[in-house]
Order: sequence, then C-alpha cells, then structure tokens
Amino acid sequence: MPAGFQRRVARARIRLHLGRGARLRRRARFQEAESELRRALELAEAHFGPAAIEVIAPLNELGVLYKYAGRFDEAEPVYRRALSLAEETGDQATIATIHHNLGGLDHARGDFETAEPAARAAVAIRTRLRGPDHLEVAADEAALAAILDARGKCDEAEVLIRRALATFERKLGPGDYEVAANLNNLAALLARQGDSAAAEPMYRRALAIKERCLGEEHPEVAVILNNLAVLEHKQGHRAEALQLAERAVRLTAGSLPPSHPTRRACQENHQLVARGPSPKPAGPA
Repeated sequence: MPAGFQRRVARARIRLHLGRGARLRRRARFQEAESELRRALELAEAHFGPAAIEVIAPLNELGVLYKYAGRFDEAEPVYRRALSLAEETGDQATIATIHHNLGGLDHARGDFETAEPAARAAVAIRTRLRGPDHLEVAADEAALAAILDARGKCDEAEVLIRRALATFERKLGPGDYEVAANLNNLAALLARQGDSAAAEPMYRRALAIKERCLGEEHPEVAVILNNLAVLEHKQGHRAEALQLAERAVRLTAGSLPPSHPTRRACQENHQLVARGPSPKPAGPA
C-alpha cells in the first residue's frame, strides 16, 4: 500500500478519534473521551513521529479534557508540549489557541496573575490574524474578561464581556452555548457590583440555554445553578437558594471528582445556604 495513502488513512482515523473524544468530553463522559483522545495521540505519534504537526491537536484536546475534569497537573504538560510543537511550525492560529487554553487552565487553578499574560497573548495574536469582529477573537476576549474580573479589573472585564456577547449573539444567535457562558460571566460581574436586578435575568436566560444545549444533568449547568443560588440567597430568598444549591451539588457529585473546584464550591455554598451566611459564586460557566 503506498505510503501517501497510509498517511491519509491515518489522518482520517486521527480526526475520527478527535471528534469522538470532543463529543464525549462535552457530555462530561471524561473517561471515554480520554480513551478516544489517547488513541488519536498514539496514531499520530506512530504514523508521523512525536514531533510532527499531527500530534498537536491530540495533545491540545487532551489538555482541554484534563482541565474540564479537574486534572490540572496533567493538563499543563500536554499543553506545553503542544505549544512547543506549534511554535516550531510557526502556526500562529494554533499558538493563539494554546495560549487561550493555558490562560483558562491557570484561571481554573486560581492563578489569575499567570493567566492574564497568556490570555492577552491569545487576543493579540488572533486579532492580528482574524480582525476584531471574529468569533475566535470574541472567545479569546471572553476568556480574558473572566480573568480580569477575577483580578478585580472590572471595568475592562465588562467592556470585553459585553463586546464578546454582542458578537456571539449577532453571529451565532441568541440561544447559542457561547451566549449562555458570557451571560453567566456578565451576570456574575454585575452581581458582585451589587446590580442584582440586572444579573438575575441573565443567569436565568443562561441557565435555560445551557439546559437546552447540554441537558439538565450536565455539570456546567451546576455552575449557573450555584451562581443563581448565591444571588437568591443574597436577596433573602433562602428557600429558592437552597433548592438551587441542592441541585447543583447533585449534578456535580454525579460527574466531577471530589477535588474539582466547581464541585467543592457547590458543596461549600450548599452548606452556607443551609446555615445562613452569604455564599460565593462557583466561577465562570
């Protein structure tokens, strides 16, 4: 069989496993997703070598999976290896994507100071490549905004979130997953500034979109449930807050490991709502 044909077949098989892995990860079926992505990586290394461009996508997808599963220490080395290979090829779009992902990883770890330069690099590279009105730029801006919000840079964060949200709504429609994520983040920022009246409908709209896009049992739904519980508790609506917090705990307990920060935040907030003191948000959705 000609070598060129074998390589085309290998690339097709790699894409197949990558697609399966990404779909399983979005459904929070992390163990199955890892099997698919590791198979993609094995095929890429076996057919093209460990330093080939074909290895980058499986490494990056594994990093995304590990981040969502709360396996942060495993995510960083695969991201770093992917970034090193991308820099060798000079693929600026992929470099921007991995900077975006590294910023998101440090954000999830709570290392906001380290996260900011990576997120800014992603925005700068992608804006240069795509122009300011591109969906990928909006995604980078949204990720940077969440980090800036966590660092207390609220004014810049709000500008970026609103700009990204407008781009997603205009290009993807008002019911898209990305719209929900940015509604949640904007609502969280406004709630911390004391504007509960503006935050609550955003949370509820984000919740409805994510339930429709991901299903009512997905752990990402728990993030918004938790944040809405925080808001309701602060407004004195303790019964509703407790109901929301209980559902958030149930969803995360069924899909996330005990050490995952979202699961821990939901458990802590449930306990605080049950006792009375004001809880805190779980983070971006």
